[in-house]
Amino acid sequence: MMMKDVYEILKEKGMRVNVQNTCPNDIIRALKTRKHKSGGLAAGNKNSGGEVMKKVLALLVSCTLAVSLAGCGSQRDSGQTAENSGKKVRIMIGYENNPGEPIDLACHEWKRLVEEKSGGTMRVDLYPSSQLGSKDNIIDQAVNGDCVVTLANGPFFQDRGIQDFGVLFAPYLFEGWEDLDKVVNSDWFDGKAEELEQNVGLKILTTWRYGIRHTITKKPVNAVSDLKGRKIRVPNQTILIKVFESLGATPTPMAMSDIYTALQQGTIDGAENPLPVILNGAYQEVAKNLVLDAHTYDMTCWIMGADYFHTLTEQQQNILMECGDQAGVFNSQQLEKADEEALEALKDAGVTVSELTPEDFKAAGQAFYEDPQIKAMWSEGLIEEMKAIIGRQD
Repeated sequence: MMMKDVYEILKEKGMRVNVQNTCPNDIIRALKTRKHKSGGLAAGNKNSGGEVMKKVLALLVSCTLAVSLAGCGSQRDSGQTAENSGKKVRIMIGYENNPGEPIDLACHEWKRLVEEKSGGTMRVDLYPSSQLGSKDNIIDQAVNGDCVVTLANGPFFQDRGIQDFGVLFAPYLFEGWEDLDKVVNSDWFDGKAEELEQNVGLKILTTWRYGIRHTITKKPVNAVSDLKGRKIRVPNQTILIKVFESLGATPTPMAMSDIYTALQQGTIDGAENPLPVILNGAYQEVAKNLVLDAHTYDMTCWIMGADYFHTLTEQQQNILMECGDQAGVFNSQQLEKADEEALEALKDAGVTVSELTPEDFKAAGQAFYEDPQIKAMWSEGLIEEMKAIIGRQD
């Protein structure tokens, strides 16, 4: 399929575009905005519109990837490093978050810092809203040596073979960002990061605070038991699936880009994410009940394929990581304010906030630690090791 096929589909559905002047990424953004506002690409059958939407987006992503990945150059294929290739280094950062979210704003800061400090020898292109594909797709691209960077957290690394990394998402184990900062700065974390690079082929560049994860639902949740049987969207990772099973819900993995439509059509009963992500995903348009359960503090990592990372010069590696750390500070500074503003905006949009608190969920969440699958995954004494690192006595 070529771009002209995409334009023909759009033309049939009444969308007018200019083949010469319209960028695939711009069309993707426009389509997603239109999807949220109307529930489909055109008036008429919603399911039909949704299917066309998926087809067009798939074609656009394929076209965009084909062009974008070609921009990585033949550097890794020829065995050259960035230093001796004589070419400008290009880095593509892809993520699921939408423009305007704290993560997106911090990525723009990262891009600015890298391009400024490298003197223009490093170019950073940003691809929000899953334009490079799902998280798993981008991670596969990274492992295969492409010039892509994306964000992933402990549970994703667990599902890629570094089992103990999943503990970073253990429910109600960490009581604040300070706890997770201690873990990230520990020898334990450094050891796991080394395992990830050596055994999986992924290099951790920097670690950021992603947000405190809460749950939005179509029907009210006035007691923990109200979650029983409800289909709650979670990322496709074992830990969050087990967390919501322990709370009595039916976890339903799917891509972030599918959440709005799934809520709208009743495929799922709710979803979980930090408040700014919920707001920017417009989930409040189709789900009006919020539970501030704070089931996990999400500390996320930005990763690149180790093979591609080692084609960069030492200076370029340092620029990429150090600027990432600085952008992470920028992200943390705006995160608390973004949470407060998102909560107020959700209330203004008619969302009702449950009176339940994290304390109401802690007892139910303990079932997570008794799950045989979780016990089999993690090293013996892992929870006690985490408590020792963060200084908890219980």
